[in-house]
Amino acid sequence: MIEPMHANAHRHTHAGLDYGRAFAIGIALNLVYVLGEAIGGIFSGSLALLADAGHNLGDVLSLSLSWGAAVLSRRRPSGRFTYGLRSSSILAALANAIILLVVTGGIAWEALWRLGHPVPVASTMVIWVAAAGILVNGLTALLFASGSQRDLNLKSAFLHMAADTAVTAGVVAAGVAIALTGWLWLDPAVSLIVSGVIVIGTWGLVKSAIGLALDAVPEGIDAAAVRAHLLSTPGVTGLHDLHIWGMSTTETALTCHLVMPDGHPGDAMLNGIVQQLHHRFGIHHATIQIELADTEEACLLTPEHVV
Repeated sequence: MIEPMHANAHRHTHAGLDYGRAFAIGIALNLVYVLGEAIGGIFSGSLALLADAGHNLGDVLSLSLSWGAAVLSRRRPSGRFTYGLRSSSILAALANAIILLVVTGGIAWEALWRLGHPVPVASTMVIWVAAAGILVNGLTALLFASGSQRDLNLKSAFLHMAADTAVTAGVVAAGVAIALTGWLWLDPAVSLIVSGVIVIGTWGLVKSAIGLALDAVPEGIDAAAVRAHLLSTPGVTGLHDLHIWGMSTTETALTCHLVMPDGHPGDAMLNGIVQQLHHRFGIHHATIQIELADTEEACLLTPEHVV
């Protein structure tokens, strides 16, 4: 029978600011622009403009998902959801990435058809409507720029809007080129090029979101360095059952068993270990179990392949 000594230490930090106002402004701006762009696309006959309107409508949905996830992630833990709803931000980031890829795929499919069936385009209207989109999308992207470096959920919103800015810039370029040359195939061609750029830029977000959803070690944290740091702690002779995963797009959790034959180091030292994990590695929630290894019976979780 194993009788380990337990010592749990927790430290919670809710990183980032309240981006509720940024989400509200971004959603409102994009809803107004989607309506104007759709009308402009219908009257001008531009696929690029209509496709961009659909893309922006998808962004309204993605911004709403990100906002909802940001709100849910602040919900207090409950008897059933003992970590609260922090991981909803991970689901939102993954959903945003998927939505962006699906919408972009639809744009590319229609563009391929239009390459063989050119449609007249009112280039002047396309240029002015799309130019307004650069302003709207660029401003919305800037609202999330500062938080995109530390929160994957905000990063997904930022990339979505930055991608839209690129799309609308491509539409402006297509409109100008068509006005100068009369080459109608430029409209779908530019749509295809921009779609490819978006897919390439979104792939990293997809991998990061899937990794967090599967409890992978968050990007930016070196698991080997964390292990070495814990093993260098005075009195520690062994370490096993180490797990590091993202509780949300901003918070990282860790659990491990430390073997300390000399006995429990005391709450002060244990709290010091937790604080070091937070400051050095950005791990916000650490749960550490102390084992004495004072019997021949080893912990069942010692083998690396056992979870």
